[in-house]
Amino acid sequence: MTLVLRFAAGSHKGLIREGNEDSGYAGPRLLAVADGMGGAAAGEVASSEVLGSIVRLDEDVPGADLLTLLGDAVQGANDRLRQMVEEDPQLEGMGCTLTAMLWTGQRMGLVHVGDSRAYLLRDGSLAQITQDHTWVQRLVDEGRITPEEAETHPQRSLLMRALDGRGQVEPDLSIREVRAGDRYLICSDGLSGPVSHQTLQDTLGSYYSPEQTVQELIQLALRGGGPDNITCIVADVIDVGATDTMSGQFNDVPVVVGAVADTPPSSAATDRSIADTPAGRAAGLGRNPQGAFGPAEGYDGAYGPPQGDFGPAAGYDGEYGEQDPSEPPVYGAEEFDEERPPKRKRRGLTVSLAVLVTLGLLGGAGYFGYQWTQDQYYIGEDGDHVAVYQGINQNLAGLNLHSLHESYGDIKLSWLPQNERDHVNSTISFDSLDSAKNTVQDLKTWVQLCEKASKAPAQGQAPQGAPTAQGTPTQAAHASFVTATPPSGENKSRTPSAAPNPGTSAPGATGAPAPSTAPPATTAPTEAQPQPQQQPQLSDDELTKAKSCPKP
Repeated sequence: MTLVLRFAAGSHKGLIREGNEDSGYAGPRLLAVADGMGGAAAGEVASSEVLGSIVRLDEDVPGADLLTLLGDAVQGANDRLRQMVEEDPQLEGMGCTLTAMLWTGQRMGLVHVGDSRAYLLRDGSLAQITQDHTWVQRLVDEGRITPEEAETHPQRSLLMRALDGRGQVEPDLSIREVRAGDRYLICSDGLSGPVSHQTLQDTLGSYYSPEQTVQELIQLALRGGGPDNITCIVADVIDVGATDTMSGQFNDVPVVVGAVADTPPSSAATDRSIADTPAGRAAGLGRNPQGAFGPAEGYDGAYGPPQGDFGPAAGYDGEYGEQDPSEPPVYGAEEFDEERPPKRKRRGLTVSLAVLVTLGLLGGAGYFGYQWTQDQYYIGEDGDHVAVYQGINQNLAGLNLHSLHESYGDIKLSWLPQNERDHVNSTISFDSLDSAKNTVQDLKTWVQLCEKASKAPAQGQAPQGAPTAQGTPTQAAHASFVTATPPSGENKSRTPSAAPNPGTSAPGATGAPAPSTAPPATTAPTEAQPQPQQQPQLSDDELTKAKSCPKP
């Protein structure tokens, strides 16, 4: 039995985003999707560089430990991002997710960081084989919200892990046994967000070719509103015998889509060791190999199918679907003209709200579209602090679709942890004002904690201004004991277990206690001592959270 992969990949910027920050790569052994983040901080650069760094894995059948190869490749990609930020500080804040699979011919190694996803369709049942590294997924795991609530949670895009060049990355690594007939899907959240699990299962289970399936998945995401960049890879595991004539119809030329197809990664372009390989040329030149489906730039102005060839398996004769052998083996312009118009008419009934806003403003129905935007809110920056804006963060034909609702001068960006600051810089969207204010309160709590942490004494240090015990050891112990409310857990742990003598002096007194054989008495201070300045205390939970705070 000889198992091979038949694969296809596609990418589209969606209906809202101005550019495409997703990158996708599909080759005979490596399948990978990276979803860039950072907006103005060059998310497309991050996703391109990460794929350019790991593309060498596609060159040969892995001989070493599969998980070690994947782990080292991901760490190398993260190091590359750190190097780029050091060379160009303007790239600070860029990052990306990564979900990749490495095929050996018998097993599949899986590496995952972020909220892109990998699915396996086996025996008609679709299973998600990665876990989102998001805040809402953590809430689901802790039982605080349900999976259904997570799908509409206003903070569902907040990542807990990503490749961003900061420290050591901790990817999820696993090995999966492969069967003939398995179908894999790797996609960014631009597909898994607007398209339900059941719809994904039905579409993948139709068993049309990977090329056709990728097209249909992108259409489903666009019909669902296309709020984000959409990138997906579909790969089938097929048993091809040595004498099977069908094996000659499979093309192993890599497919490169999305940002990496438009912006070649510098790391891949300058690596001469892989420049002359198919994968190296695909990544280094930043364009698609002949016959492959590109970044879907052939759309006709709405959200119709892309034009041109769609996958690496040109010439395949209809094994998957009911395609007429006399027709072209992939979707081309002629086929779209004949088959797609009826569907396009139906799609007009489900066109996204974003498109309705655009058409309404241009066609005279702008009032209703504008009213919809004014029911939306988002959190962004206002100078050096946080603000809530009403509307959507877009401009249309010179019309500003947002306005400042409330600015919070007490929530300064400089006091927020870096990840929270990044979320504010890239804006956080909500469909109600109450949801936005709840998140503002969370940000305010962070600022208060970080300000408090900056004033608290370092662990193991005495608070500034605390009196120094003098005299005999007995006197020193007594002075330490009567000091008001110790400022740290360490001082608390040193508090004597015995109760104080009823006759002990008030805090700040310097006199020593009378000997135990004498009647209790209070010793008057010889010189008035200033009261020690009270400094904030941090609980154990606050100490843990404060590690994310910026350094003062």
